[in-house]
Amino acid sequence: MSAPHERPTLAPSLYAYAKGLCDSDPDGPPPLGAHPLPGTARPRVRRRPHLRHREALAAVTGILLPFLDLPDPARAAVEAERALAATGVVREQAVFAAAAAVEPPDEPAARALVRSFARHLVRTGTTALGVSAGLGLLSRLAEPEDVPYLRLLGMLDGLVHPVDAALAPLDRPAAALVWLIHRTRSEELRGLVDALATGDRAAVPTLLLGLPTEARGMGPELARRVTEAADLASLLRAEPDRPELLGRAVHLLARMTSSRDYQAEILRYGEAVDLYETVAAHAHRLPRDVDHRARLLTLALDLHSGASHLLPWPPGRREAIHRTLLDTAAWHGEAPADPDGRRRADWIRRTARRLRAAPSEVPRFRIDVAVADPGDPDVVETRFLIDGRPLVPEAFGTGAGESPERLLDSGALRAAPEPSEVRLAEAYCTEGCCGALYVTVRREGGHVVWSDWRRPGGPAGLPDLPAYRFDAAAYDAEIARAENDHGWTWPARRTARLIAAGLRDRPESLTRWGLRQGWISTEFDAPDTTLVTFTGPGEEGERRQFLWRIPDDGTPPEEQAAAALRRLAEGDPRGYPELRG
Repeated sequence: MSAPHERPTLAPSLYAYAKGLCDSDPDGPPPLGAHPLPGTARPRVRRRPHLRHREALAAVTGILLPFLDLPDPARAAVEAERALAATGVVREQAVFAAAAAVEPPDEPAARALVRSFARHLVRTGTTALGVSAGLGLLSRLAEPEDVPYLRLLGMLDGLVHPVDAALAPLDRPAAALVWLIHRTRSEELRGLVDALATGDRAAVPTLLLGLPTEARGMGPELARRVTEAADLASLLRAEPDRPELLGRAVHLLARMTSSRDYQAEILRYGEAVDLYETVAAHAHRLPRDVDHRARLLTLALDLHSGASHLLPWPPGRREAIHRTLLDTAAWHGEAPADPDGRRRADWIRRTARRLRAAPSEVPRFRIDVAVADPGDPDVVETRFLIDGRPLVPEAFGTGAGESPERLLDSGALRAAPEPSEVRLAEAYCTEGCCGALYVTVRREGGHVVWSDWRRPGGPAGLPDLPAYRFDAAAYDAEIARAENDHGWTWPARRTARLIAAGLRDRPESLTRWGLRQGWISTEFDAPDTTLVTFTGPGEEGERRQFLWRIPDDGTPPEEQAAAALRRLAEGDPRGYPELRG
């Protein structure tokens, strides 16, 4: 062990700093947003060169590698931290990423030496760069004895992501709690976090039931972290007869299946299969209201063609649980009187009917359109199943499939001898941020081939995709079936599709005014309103966006669409929509 004077500075280690803060109030709740790093954690070094991300990764890797096999790990940690502080690397994330990418040696003695070096960085490091390097190495090498150190370091702002990566494989509830401490702002969540942090397990079930149920208050990652931190699967195993707790589990599972996040959170939840089993076994105990039925059907839909399909299911279990959830969610009788309840009941009937009509034998290629519960709005996406497995969550994972209007109504998936590139999915945030999934479709004799995959800006580490070959006749039949399948739509969406089709046939309704057709669909938060958008010059010549909202008035979609198309054709359409800059 190095003597204190051999450290790069006289500052205490970050671990000792965190321990001192926690020891000062051992029974109190964690601070809101965690403790700030000390000022000495990011020492200033003059005349450091500016390094791009790749240059930073290479620089950190070059610094760390010579220290991994030195016989004195304590001294090596001191020297490595000093060397890191002298580089042009200023972001701890780059240091962590480079260290996490270092392949640990297979030989036990060499592996133990690297682990000891990493532990010295974590436990005695005085800078965020040094500790982040140790956490990166420990993300592959940590053992149960490291958990107390990781949990304490997780109380420091700025270290949550590297601590989470190193801690989660060892203790998911502890890692989730660290994440929640950093991210929690709402009063309801704060009460749950305080109870978990102080060990008040008896209060956890009641606090879980008080959490918000709206989608905006409970995103997919937050749902997973809450479920993990509370160890909800264990709570349900201990108290399977509490329908209100079971209902909360259904809600959190359903939120984890949403595509409105940067990753498929249901695939990151290690006890998803176990929780699905528990929910299916006791779903009959839930109240038979529209909320519970809609969420059970959401789970059934995801098991059929979403990310939950890809969980490590024992043979036959996914299919059995899917049938149980589908049967339990079935809606019989009159729909609720309120508009939201009626809309959700209609969705339950429509979606359950489509799931039951799915082929019993797994086809080589299948297209499904997935519509989310109107009470928890999400995108309407086109899903692709190849040999029964959903393509987009397995091959991309950071967003949903494109809308059926983009892929099916446009004929983009039809195969011709001339190859055409098609975007199948876009990241939740946008392609420019986190990527997209592209494929080239072409016809080769009696086959249709999907090949030349591209994932520009997409997640790293995904396996290469093969070229898929489909029988051309079967492929053409499936494309035709999907293009002519309107069973997933509802009146306002059907109106939107008919208006878009009419404008494709008669584009002069807009072009003669210098206008360009934009997005035509239903409003995200108002699914019974058709939204027609177009862009072009305003009254003073500046470029504007025009938004025309058409509420569903109860008449058939064909009549509403025909009336809208007549109005567009009869005069300048810029006089009645809302204007945007």
